Amino acid sequence: MIAGVRGLLESAGPDWVMVQVGGVTLQALVPPSYIAALGEPGAEIHLHTHLLIRDDRPTLYGFPTKADLDAFVLLLGVSGVGPRNSLGLLSSLGVAGLQQAIEQEDLASLSAAPGVGRRTAGRVVLELKGKLEAGDDLGAFAPATMDGEVVDALVALGYSTVEARRAVNRLERSPGDTVEDQIRAALRQMGGGV
Repeated sequence: MIAGVRGLLESAGPDWVMVQVGGVTLQALVPPSYIAALGEPGAEIHLHTHLLIRDDRPTLYGFPTKADLDAFVLLLGVSGVGPRNSLGLLSSLGVAGLQQAIEQEDLASLSAAPGVGRRTAGRVVLELKGKLEAGDDLGAFAPATMDGEVVDALVALGYSTVEARRAVNRLERSPGDTVEDQIRAALRQMGGGV
């Protein structure tokens, strides 16, 4: 089992990163919204990983915190939820948002993730309610927390939670962006000016 990798970020795609570890380059699939926060190529990164073997093909999934990894593994245990759905849910909501949506039975927020319909969202709530606990590092990954603040601000401005989450997921981020920068960018993207 590969429990984690530490190395240099070689390149990144829409939902994957290439990490050079001791002369070997590994590809890990990651939640798309987390990629921008990992840094530029050449940066040293550490990912908590889960190796999944299906049809004799190994696939490595990577996460910046143990809480993200634990949530991913829990999601894989839900019937009808595969790795892509799990990555989509974590990318859309982050761990804290996922826990909140499950506890509040917010099917709209859960089904806003790519590939997750209302039936699947209902199963996630049914099977994981009370199981996704807030750990010490639950909010340690700043982009998920920042995304939550941006979503809250957009909802306060009158947008629905689903619209706000979709806008945040489509944002192009830079490492120095503040919450205010991301709110402005989301409003521009949604046609709200600023």
